[in-house]
Amino acid sequence: MPASSPTPAPVDSAVTRWMPGLSVLRSYQAAWLPNDLAAGLALAAMLVPVGIAYAEASGVPGIYGLYATIVPLLAYAIFGPSRILVLGPDSALAAPILAVVLSVSGGDPVRAVAAASLMAVIAGLVCIVLGLLRLGFITELLSKPIRYGYMNGIALTVLVSQLPKLFAIPIEGGGPLRELWQLGRAVADGKTNGYAFAVGAASLVTILLLKRFKRVPGILVGVVLATLAVSIFRLDVHGVKVLGEIPQGLPTFTWPWLDNADWLTIIVGGGAVAMISFADTSVLSRTYAARTHSHVDPNQEMVGLGVANLAAGFFQGFPISSSASRTPVAEAAGARTQLTGVVGAAAVALLLLLAPDLLRYLPNSALAAVVIAAAIGLFEIKDLRRIYRIQQWEFWLSMLCFAGVAAFGAIPGIGLAVVIAIIEFLWDGWRPHFAVLGRVPNLRGYHDLKRYPDAALIDGLVLFRWDAPLFFANAELFQQRLLEAVDASPTPVRRVVVAAEPVTSVDVTAADMLRELAQHLSKEGAALHFAEMKDPVRDKLKRFELAEIFGDDHFHPTVESAVELYLGKTGADGCEQ
Repeated sequence: MPASSPTPAPVDSAVTRWMPGLSVLRSYQAAWLPNDLAAGLALAAMLVPVGIAYAEASGVPGIYGLYATIVPLLAYAIFGPSRILVLGPDSALAAPILAVVLSVSGGDPVRAVAAASLMAVIAGLVCIVLGLLRLGFITELLSKPIRYGYMNGIALTVLVSQLPKLFAIPIEGGGPLRELWQLGRAVADGKTNGYAFAVGAASLVTILLLKRFKRVPGILVGVVLATLAVSIFRLDVHGVKVLGEIPQGLPTFTWPWLDNADWLTIIVGGGAVAMISFADTSVLSRTYAARTHSHVDPNQEMVGLGVANLAAGFFQGFPISSSASRTPVAEAAGARTQLTGVVGAAAVALLLLLAPDLLRYLPNSALAAVVIAAAIGLFEIKDLRRIYRIQQWEFWLSMLCFAGVAAFGAIPGIGLAVVIAIIEFLWDGWRPHFAVLGRVPNLRGYHDLKRYPDAALIDGLVLFRWDAPLFFANAELFQQRLLEAVDASPTPVRRVVVAAEPVTSVDVTAADMLRELAQHLSKEGAALHFAEMKDPVRDKLKRFELAEIFGDDHFHPTVESAVELYLGKTGADGCEQ
């Protein structure tokens, strides 16, 4: 009987694994189409003003915000796993993008666009590589207070960067604090353009007031009213700066490059926005996956985000992320699949092809109001109050991150947040909790003497628990604390049992310390044993050539069995503290 031909299913499965949008397309139901079309059109009304506003906030001309909207939405529709997540320019990325653009462009718009596009390419590559390596969890390494700190700092940076546009006052920049000082002096000197400020302030109030009505597109209402006011009353003649003419047509493939550029700044900036972007995207993606009772692979989410950023970088855009303001619009409008984003992108593209002059009188101060409203939404205060109430030192860590971003800018501030996160992690392992254990009357098990001062010790036995992995940073402290417990024993110590269940790992430095400790205790007439040590940790000790020191009889399945074996061999008694 001839062998059957191989089935193409594995290849097919691999394609849909990396291109989830194709899988959705295959199972697409006609009943979903009206919802996706309506939601896409409603979404487009938000994409245009927000894209332009965030482009201006990022230091590039507004048209590039639309370019960074169209192509990434199409790319994510194919490679993104979330059905209704909306990607595009984001307020949280504006500050780090602006910091890099101002640093490397020298005021040249062409270099500014190239720098921003390069950041998108780098951010895309970082996300794709991390996703392929299945490292989608790394953004969770920053604790919640630290994330609050840097996001509050970024929110302040974005807000302050837009205030000069709201007042129509040009300033030199140099960081949020310096910008506030310059702006305050300029306002006091009467340099504010009253017309521009009135338009911007009215737009901001409108957006904030309508924000509570989820089905009302407050941003669109505010921007349309501002544009009509400028057009009808010719406020541009009175110094109100407007968007002006924008190029007609679609973005084209462009290889971004910069000569004589500070590549380190661009690479660090691209990596920073990649982390911010994925941190926000992963949270939003999980939130909407829970609402729709679906599963989203975080590694594929990182790949989808990376491909979308690559598409933005190679089609004249800049780094993008998920949107916590536009995604709810799509959801409220009834979005069912990624086709909503495709329809929204197509609508924006048609606007650029057929009616770009509609945006001619869009005032800059109204765009600043859009960004300011978004920045206000980034601030997290309520939960920080809770953290201050329950864990003050983490609250102050958050404040330190906030101050770092506010004082030094987004990129150094984010770097400071990462350093603080590493220090926080190391500190918890460097100075962990430990305990000497004793037997408590009428209570099963063995417990911390500090919590139970009436616990009974056992003659010649020290039960010592270490609540952390053993590694280079805490190995010396482990040895010191254990020997202190031995010295404090009321009877000569013949055996030390380490309750090792909390010890999840051991490195070479710690293994060498255990060898020295066992030899030292042996000279003093005591033996070092372990109870409840996990098999992978025990395997490491064997690999580190400690089998000749710690034989099988030095390891016990439970603390109780270790104590019983000791008592059976020695006939020792318990003694009260």
